[in-house]
Amino acid sequence: MTRIIMYGCNGHMGQVISDLIKDDPEAEIVAGIDMADNRDNDYPVFTDIKACNVKADAIIDFSSPQALDGLLEYCVKEQTPAVLCATGLSEEQLFKIEEASKKVALLKSANMSLGVNMLLRLVQDAAKVLAKAGFDMEIVEKHHRLKKDAPSGTALALADSLNEAMDQSYHYVYDRSQRREARDDKEIGLSAVRGGTIVGEHDVIFAGPDEAVTFSHTAYSKAVFGKGAIEAAKFLAGKPAGYYRMSDVISA
Repeated sequence: MTRIIMYGCNGHMGQVISDLIKDDPEAEIVAGIDMADNRDNDYPVFTDIKACNVKADAIIDFSSPQALDGLLEYCVKEQTPAVLCATGLSEEQLFKIEEASKKVALLKSANMSLGVNMLLRLVQDAAKVLAKAGFDMEIVEKHHRLKKDAPSGTALALADSLNEAMDQSYHYVYDRSQRREARDDKEIGLSAVRGGTIVGEHDVIFAGPDEAVTFSHTAYSKAVFGKGAIEAAKFLAGKPAGYYRMSDVISA
């Protein structure tokens, strides 16, 4: 049984994960952290992680960037591993995570979905064959109308995965509206669509002479991110200090 502290327990993802864990015989939420204790949870909720006196095997963090410093201090002090799911972190904060991971096990991923992380691996294998054969690589992502950043972090992670497979020899193109020139051989194009309530769709297109191959992932609800976070917490429990990724989870 993996004992979990849910940081950001009263937010949307915190409640999704709380509901998922109710049906998981291998995990249990033993405490929650949130700025306001305004929900009827099945576990004690603390408004400050420093006040949390409940021991756990791992923390799942779906809070905000503002909470990161206090969370990392707690993780190092209590030697509690954490799955870090908050988005919008600064370069300085990412550096702090790397430094803290030298003292405690931390896992950070651009996307917690198990399917997306398998896709990251599959497109690398495809790039090594198709891109080397002259296929162009394009990424199209679609999200709901309220999403503020573009392209998505997952689209960028997919581009980075492709580029890593090709020895970092490609560059990214985000907007073709001001370009009046043919596509060059070393481009990875990224396009973003925003509308409605689309949870998340990502297509990686390999377009070659007279044929095209597309790898697709569609998230139908945010539960896929919660399921991935729970599996990551189970994986991280008991692990030595280090910077882990979802690729480690799906390889375990």
